[in-house]
Amino acid sequence: MTAMTQTFCLNDSTDIPAVGYGTYLVTPEDAPEAIETAIRIGYRHIDTASGYHNEKSVGAGIRAGLQATGLSRADIFVTGKLWPGNPAWGDVPKTGAETLNECGKSLARLGLDYFDLYLIHAPYGGPERVAQWRALLELQNAGKARSIGVSNYNQSHLEEIRTAGLPKPDANQIELHPWSQKPELLAYMRDHGIAPIAYSSLVPLSTWRTEEGQASAKTDQMKADGEVFVAMARKYGVTEAQLLLRWGVQNGYAVLPKSLNPERMRQNLGLAGFEIDAADMAAMAEMDRGAGVAWATGDPSTAA
Repeated sequence: MTAMTQTFCLNDSTDIPAVGYGTYLVTPEDAPEAIETAIRIGYRHIDTASGYHNEKSVGAGIRAGLQATGLSRADIFVTGKLWPGNPAWGDVPKTGAETLNECGKSLARLGLDYFDLYLIHAPYGGPERVAQWRALLELQNAGKARSIGVSNYNQSHLEEIRTAGLPKPDANQIELHPWSQKPELLAYMRDHGIAPIAYSSLVPLSTWRTEEGQASAKTDQMKADGEVFVAMARKYGVTEAQLLLRWGVQNGYAVLPKSLNPERMRQNLGLAGFEIDAADMAAMAEMDRGAGVAWATGDPSTAA
């Protein structure tokens, strides 16, 4: 299967590779080898976050991958995320100054001079949300982030930025897959030039978050209905994961699959050799079931 090299535009100077390697739930012990392997295989987009508690190990993997392939830092797109604080957890929201400081700490842990994309991980900042966004604009102006955005923001959170008279985010990273398509939010983002980045693209897989300690809100009916993707994948001669990831890319979303298995890494990147036909895309468009299962902006007890 041909590796996907497609990119999507974030701003005048930044394009994001359509397929990235996600590092959520990759342990610090596994991260160095996993990231190096991903870069060797052909991934040019690495997504991490301070809230994943693996930045130091991810940075080690990036350095090892660059050394092994002869690539330079400019050849790799790295996304980082600010943990904004969450009052529901007794975690005071970060001020603008603390946001600047936290970005510097993340870069130091990763061993990088800048992020290609830096996001506010969730809209937990409350009264500090606008101050946090102003800080990201400052980071962009200082060259610490080539592009900036948010994650898990809904329309009201995005409107908060607009009504404050501030430049819009370049991107919003949200849960997107056939069971959670968020048409109203995506329409708003499209109207305002905010690029969607999809996480949890593989929620419909029967194997999604089945390991002990991995939270999942999938119902038994969802698990049973997932069989439709088995049949579709068979039609194209691809894996279920490839089908779901290709759906995201065809809809214009960068996707962030994660695996520690090198063969699955190759499969997840190998999306350029087929295209889902119009009839199947139309059928999948009818599968929307609402907000999703990985994270909800109205529930401060979970985050992804």
